[in-house]
Amino acid sequence: MRKTLLLVPVVLLGACSWGIKLDDAGKAVRTAWNGDVSQCQELGKVTVSVMDRVGPVDRNQIKVRDELEVMARNEAAKMNADTIKPLAEPTDGSQPWGAYRCGSQRLPVGQATPVAPTSTTAPAQTVPASGFQSYPIQGH
Repeated sequence: MRKTLLLVPVVLLGACSWGIKLDDAGKAVRTAWNGDVSQCQELGKVTVSVMDRVGPVDRNQIKVRDELEVMARNEAAKMNADTIKPLAEPTDGSQPWGAYRCGSQRLPVGQATPVAPTSTTAPAQTVPASGFQSYPIQGH
């Protein structure tokens, strides 16, 4: 009983991600989930890791993946990259990412070819072919 009481706070605190926040520079880095970086300059590889277990308890895998992406975007920004791409699935809380500079070759999400603007109004938001778009959750 005594061990259980000591373990509960550790498990609850371990589920939080206080220190993993998207930097201002990391906000400018996009994730190429489709893997197409053929028009980009490869800058290198970034391997990031977070705790995927707290003692005997596995952490939520979605939260672990989100934290890995945030960390990779922050690290890629330090390399002057504007795009990252996952190179493998996360393993034991660690994941390798490729860092790329796509510059003017960057395309809006879900768009296959560059499109010249037709008017001076604000550009329309593009929606990926899957019909939904994901964003990192602030403050989590």
